[in-house]
Amino acid sequence: MKIIVLNGSPKGDLSVTMQYVNYVQKKNPQHDLKILNISQRIRAIEKSEDAFRDIVDAIRSADGVLWAFPVYFFLVDSNYKRFIELIWAREVYPAFQDKYSASLSTSIHFYDHIAHNYVNAICDDLGMQYVGGFSADMYDLLAEKERKRLILFAEHFFDAIDKRTPTSKTFRPMTSGAFAYVPQDVQQRLDSGNKKVTILTDAIDQETNLGRMIQRFACAFLGNVDVIDIGAYDIKGGCLGCLQCAYDNRCAYGDKDDYIKLFNTKVKTADILIFAGSIKDRYLSSRWKLFFDRSFFNNHRPVLMGKQIGFIISGPLSQIPNLRQALEAFIEVQQAGTVDFITDECGESAQIDALLQNLAERLIRFSGEGYTKPVSFLGLGGKKIFRDDIFGRLRFPFEADHKYYKKNGFYDFPQKKYMSRLGNFILMLLNRIPPVRKEIYTKRMKQEMIKPLQKVVDRE
Repeated sequence: MKIIVLNGSPKGDLSVTMQYVNYVQKKNPQHDLKILNISQRIRAIEKSEDAFRDIVDAIRSADGVLWAFPVYFFLVDSNYKRFIELIWAREVYPAFQDKYSASLSTSIHFYDHIAHNYVNAICDDLGMQYVGGFSADMYDLLAEKERKRLILFAEHFFDAIDKRTPTSKTFRPMTSGAFAYVPQDVQQRLDSGNKKVTILTDAIDQETNLGRMIQRFACAFLGNVDVIDIGAYDIKGGCLGCLQCAYDNRCAYGDKDDYIKLFNTKVKTADILIFAGSIKDRYLSSRWKLFFDRSFFNNHRPVLMGKQIGFIISGPLSQIPNLRQALEAFIEVQQAGTVDFITDECGESAQIDALLQNLAERLIRFSGEGYTKPVSFLGLGGKKIFRDDIFGRLRFPFEADHKYYKKNGFYDFPQKKYMSRLGNFILMLLNRIPPVRKEIYTKRMKQEMIKPLQKVVDRE
């Protein structure tokens, strides 16, 4: 059978992900896996109707489609995202209808589930028969057990196509009304003091709900609010995946475009940041994805630490929990504070006005108090994945990360807590004695768990 592989790596054939595809092809010579380099050729695909039509024709004639990609910044990379947007913009979605599909990614398992949920949802929206996803660690191919697992996944995919196996839909179609937000005059303006407030957006058109929401929010402050249209900046392209930045955080683009200057002078210098955008398919725009991807020149350092963050979004965010989780996780990993998400979903202008005003008030208050919500699994889990891999196998090439983590105490491994280790050793020895073990688990455990906390409460 003929399988079209949509390669979502900007590195083309040199992609780690494509080595997994090549392995599947080698083990299944009876099938034809044709790789189309989507991300690497996105500019040509955008500009050339023939190039785009060739891809669509290949998909139309295929038995199945494999979406294969590296995970970039919680999702697929910006070029792949742009290709997905073109499918709807050029109305070629019928070519995807009822095609069997699957997804294959490589990463270090940092929020890979969000990327697969996104592709799954896109397949559901296109009416494809989505069989499932396979998320590999970038070097799983080196292990025999994982190679066997990969081949089984491929065989399941091929069998589903051959037998026309029924597939379930995971994501329901999104719905949204044609509500026009009309803001009222601001009655009370806030003094931001010495706090710098910056709004980043990909669209400032005041004839749209997003543009009017941005304007209403900005008017909540007495002083100037810096509104930055990221679409107006010269950004030559997406993250190349070259890792030149890993040594000293110097991006391969350098001063060839405006991105580094934009990030360093507008984003890093702000105390309060607003990310504003409109829903486009199951994410924000590919321009926003480009912005996030290019920030990887900072590598895995929390460069937004301590900033207060708000989101203003036009579109059905509540119907895309995957997107909200991606944005919340991004902020938590950055050790910044997510204050709120304001959307136009409620369909009532007065309520949106009140929500925007309240967002402005809390941003100022939280910034003044230095308050951020406690980290959840989203931030802590992400931090530990980075910590462990940078300490271990990724110390090279990510030397800049390693130096930062070492300097700032990120390597807080439990084995350094010697008193805790000694206490555990003694208690585990005592636990081998049946009467002592019974005493601990039936009578002492609950009280001992709260004892150190009670001391704090009593002391205060």
